Amino acid sequence: MTFYVEMEEDLLTGTVNEAATATASDGSFDLDAVTEAVIKAFAADVKCPHETQLNIVLVGDEEMRRINAEKRGRDEVTDVLSFPVSTYPAPADFGHLAGDVSAFDPDSGELLLGDVVICSPRLRAQAEAFGHGIKREYAFLLLHSLLHLVGYEHDGDGVMEEKQEAILLGLGICR
Repeated sequence: MTFYVEMEEDLLTGTVNEAATATASDGSFDLDAVTEAVIKAFAADVKCPHETQLNIVLVGDEEMRRINAEKRGRDEVTDVLSFPVSTYPAPADFGHLAGDVSAFDPDSGELLLGDVVICSPRLRAQAEAFGHGIKREYAFLLLHSLLHLVGYEHDGDGVMEEKQEAILLGLGICR
């Protein structure tokens, strides 16, 4: 498993970073450790048969608005965006990827899941509004996005929501 975290805006303080950083931690939790734990639990739950690769970018409100307008035609800030590399005929149906070389990193052979963009100010506001910590909100948004990357959607049957809660509970990351 490989993941890259780029912080254009600090998760806790909202400080804009001049240079992107591949790893980060703060006083309340280790960002890399939480990221790795969520990805591993997600991969086990969806029975991903491949090692994976993921890009995560933490941005501010202005950058999130710009990306959302550019990619989705919505001129508004949102909490998280998911940009999958592949499409899935059914959620977490990895079988169709076997012959698709574009779905895998040519050097590592890892399955390219895609990109996750998280809005740090929105994450902080939601953590406060829901009465839980930033660690829980980060883990939730990351997991939510990972499920979207492999084809899960909000379709009213509650499957995606049940998976999210079960995985987070299994990690001991509760509300």
